[in-house]
Amino acid sequence: MKRRELFGSLAFPFSKKEKQEKIIRPPYFENENSESLFLTNCIDCEGLCSTVCEENIIVIQEDNTPKLDFSISGCTYCDKCAEVCPKEVLKLENKKNIDIKLEIDVLSCLSWNQTMCFSCKDPCLDKAIDFLAMFRPSINNNCTSCGFCIKVCPTDAIKIIK
Repeated sequence: MKRRELFGSLAFPFSKKEKQEKIIRPPYFENENSESLFLTNCIDCEGLCSTVCEENIIVIQEDNTPKLDFSISGCTYCDKCAEVCPKEVLKLENKKNIDIKLEIDVLSCLSWNQTMCFSCKDPCLDKAIDFLAMFRPSINNNCTSCGFCIKVCPTDAIKIIK
């Protein structure tokens, strides 16, 4: 085993664990202060929002609150989770971009390392990923944080930062 492989294998479990700890909520809640609504009102709802999600990215956690899982797909902002929410934790009038920021890790991105790859650009409906010629992708201000680019990246170079 080469030294690079050894250190990469040691760091791998930490990076996956870090991803799991971040809770990303559906885009229809009022603000960060409404986080307590998830903990109080979602307890007896039976996860209706997860049953209507077109992309199946709403996962009900052990505490019965919903979170988005971008390793499955991305959010289409279809409004169905807000329409079905019986406790009005998710409301259509609170619709906004998902409360995360996406960033490309230039060290692990294939395009930043002189390999043609447009995996992140192809599924982006918002035209939020610009390329300098055929290389050096960057995320622009059109990004709605839908997450469609995350799953398709072959090197997991698209990172979620809060």
